[in-house]
Amino acid sequence: MFCIGDKVAHPMHGGGVIADIVREKVAGSIQDYYVFRMSVGGLVLKIPTASSRAIGLRPVVCREEAVKLMSAIPTMETDMTGNWNRRYRENLQRLKSGDLYEVAGVIKGLAFRDSQQGLSTGERKMLHNAKQILISEIVLATGREYEYIEERVNAAMAGEKVV
Repeated sequence: MFCIGDKVAHPMHGGGVIADIVREKVAGSIQDYYVFRMSVGGLVLKIPTASSRAIGLRPVVCREEAVKLMSAIPTMETDMTGNWNRRYRENLQRLKSGDLYEVAGVIKGLAFRDSQQGLSTGERKMLHNAKQILISEIVLATGREYEYIEERVNAAMAGEKVV
């Protein structure tokens, strides 16, 4: 169970903070909810505490893991199918996993594809969302500014070694 003030990551929304824990009656049943406030964009979600693990809510990675991930991005291999529909489903599953390495792989693959042949509107939106997920968690893990982390992620995706 998380506490108020804990930094957590939601697989489809990225990093945020547990702002509150509330008890509410919804559809006739009383449940406890985490009030999840994203660090970027100000999105607020109420997540049932009982199903938070099944949803994939987890603690934010530590600073060392975030640095290790950033160092690994330039050498990551990308392998995506040519079939748009299948590629979209596979990338969506990778995002839902909540694994930051998988998220980084989606970003790198889509960014490469965009540079080669462009992306559909759906994949462009997925690329944007994946970047938000990755950057928001690294911001919380490292305590650095969003713009700085965004620049570092973009440089790493372009193959530059980042520290």
